[in-house]
Amino acid sequence: MLATLTDEPFDDPEWVYEVKWDGYRALALLKDGDCEIISRNKKSFNERFYPLYHAIRKWKMNAVFDGEIMVLNEQGVSVFSSLQNWRSEADGELVYYVFDILWYEGKNLMDLPLSDRQILLKNLFPKDDDRIRLSQVFKANGTDFFSAAQRMGLEGIMAKKVTSTYITDFRTKEWLKIKVNKRQEVVIGGFTRNEGSSKLFSSLLLGVYENGAFQYVGKVGTGFSAKLQKEMMEQFRPLISGKSPFKTVPDYNKPSRFRPNPPKANATWLKPELVCEVSFAEVTEDGVFRHPSFEGMGTDKNAKEVVREQAEHTAGLVHGETRMEGQELVAAPRDTTRKTLLNPRDESQVRKICGHSLKFSNLSKVYWPEEGITKRDMFNYYYQIGEFIMPYLKDRPQSLNRFPNGITKPGFYQKNVKDKAPEWAETFPYVTSDGEHKEFLVPKDDASLLWMASLGCIEMNPWFSRTQSPDHPDYCIIDLDPDKNTFEQVVEAAQVVRQVLDAIDVPCFCKTSGSTGIHIYIPMGAKYTYDQSQMFARLLVNIVHSQIPAFTSIERQIKNRKGKMYLDFLQNRPGATIACPYSLRPKPGATVSMPLHWDEVKAGLKMKDFHIFNAIERVRAEGDLFAGVLETGIDLEKAVKRAKEVFG
Repeated sequence: MLATLTDEPFDDPEWVYEVKWDGYRALALLKDGDCEIISRNKKSFNERFYPLYHAIRKWKMNAVFDGEIMVLNEQGVSVFSSLQNWRSEADGELVYYVFDILWYEGKNLMDLPLSDRQILLKNLFPKDDDRIRLSQVFKANGTDFFSAAQRMGLEGIMAKKVTSTYITDFRTKEWLKIKVNKRQEVVIGGFTRNEGSSKLFSSLLLGVYENGAFQYVGKVGTGFSAKLQKEMMEQFRPLISGKSPFKTVPDYNKPSRFRPNPPKANATWLKPELVCEVSFAEVTEDGVFRHPSFEGMGTDKNAKEVVREQAEHTAGLVHGETRMEGQELVAAPRDTTRKTLLNPRDESQVRKICGHSLKFSNLSKVYWPEEGITKRDMFNYYYQIGEFIMPYLKDRPQSLNRFPNGITKPGFYQKNVKDKAPEWAETFPYVTSDGEHKEFLVPKDDASLLWMASLGCIEMNPWFSRTQSPDHPDYCIIDLDPDKNTFEQVVEAAQVVRQVLDAIDVPCFCKTSGSTGIHIYIPMGAKYTYDQSQMFARLLVNIVHSQIPAFTSIERQIKNRKGKMYLDFLQNRPGATIACPYSLRPKPGATVSMPLHWDEVKAGLKMKDFHIFNAIERVRAEGDLFAGVLETGIDLEKAVKRAKEVFG
């Protein structure tokens, strides 16, 4: 059912009001545990707006809903251009506002009055997912409601008569739309290019249908980025025609009051099939839009249905008065945490991260064959975990451990990125034993993280120190590296390390390695050298080994360990790296090196408890348990003195 455009708001007790959402109209059809989301011209939105499809299909009912798909900004206001450019969850907060119910469990509800349908909709509507929202109905003064919509920068308001039934494919006068800004869907009939211009096109030639004829309504030359022009040209090419589609060939070089000598342009005609939307100041006497601006392409309407919208005078349609209720017009998204970066369809995608365009390709390539986990899954993980992992990567030279063909194929280490990293990437110089000058990659932001992932770096291996103080580590690490030990013994050893450190009043933080062992970090605050850190680690492991000698070893040579767990303190040296907190590991199960509460370090703990599919939820619930590692470091002299007092 379609609404009639009217020119001003009104007050009437027989009418209710809603926000006019700026998006794509869509029906959601649910049947037998599946759903289909379709546009006004019956195109499926299931794949394009996949998060909504997966959310709606969880509803346990058979029904048909009417609503609007849109992308919301931080204030909860819909942004049409963001919707047009939406390709994945990283592009904005996608929502579906439902405002009507047409069928329910085999019953046709369209002949019921709107007020009854709205009661049914409110009672039946699931409220478990913020991406699927119930459009609020306001029993208010229409003039007050319209003023509020103006102040908030909304597209407009909808007015609906409470007794209205739902008639399909009908533009009713019992549903009215009142726009804050003048805006109109139009059909693209061609494009121009000015002589000497480097742009792909200079303006679009626009039209609408009037009495079956395609009438020219003007040209629009603003509102396009270079990227958008390139994408639009791809849509134009198969529609190029040798003749004008307009009833009368437009004078697209016609001078105007403000441009008496416009640049000479040449036109390329198109078959009139593509719909877009423009905003404008007013319509001139000859039916041409004044000061139009391109707002976005449309995908939910057949070009033949695009007619000039004439605002009817409100006074001839309604009368009366109501009062405004204390309801909010819009609501900001509740969940603004990062979701996925890449959509599940396209094999190659370009995304702008921290101002840099990164290309992600071969996204269905399987990296973890046993589980069927792909490159796409890995990229989405690192995008979502970015805010938590970056403190442990930022400003730290990286040793790139690359697995471009997945975990079952040989990987390799890469340290040098000189002349290989993007221009915007930060690097840290070093000289090889042969005197060659090379460079480590130094991550600064999420773009660096995802560029490393694009090289096949399944795990992230940073230095213990930052470039600001390269010879002074931020932490000391005890690496519990089992051989023929059970994991219960690794857990026991970790608790002994903790007891030793507790006894000398030294804080420590524990995480799974994501492989077979456990890592224990001690904050050093970049106050001591690597040698000093290693000497402290040696002191600690000697104490630990003296308490559990039956299954631990401090022997550097593997053959001398006799199958015992190695209490590794030698990691504390310049240039050494270890998988950082929240890093994926190239191991079966796509395990994650996960920080733990100490009371979780107990019998029953398993490495596969933390993996690519549950780590994000855990970290958002628990927060960064490792944050203390990067805070003020210990007093090393005091700690050593205390260790001698307690352990001799």
